[in-house]
Amino acid sequence: MTISYTLRAPIEHNGTTYSTLTFREANTGDMIIADKFEGPNGKLIATFASMADVPLPVFKQVPMRDFNKIAVAVADLMGEDEEVDGAA
Repeated sequence: MTISYTLRAPIEHNGTTYSTLTFREANTGDMIIADKFEGPNGKLIATFASMADVPLPVFKQVPMRDFNKIAVAVADLMGEDEEVDGAA
């Protein structure tokens, strides 16, 4: 499952223009990448960049308006399923 989000304004980085970010479901590799960063915001931004397969400097340029909408849009991809038979 993937979710695409079109940025309000494109982001340029190293000769590439990013207009739409496509996020896949988070995996354990994303957690390992996030652990390299301090604080909950740094970890979350690193996770989102990894899920979208974009360089971290690109995601650091995402405006907060877009970031907040992305956070809501990709929540289901973060791996927190409903409880099943007593186990989360």
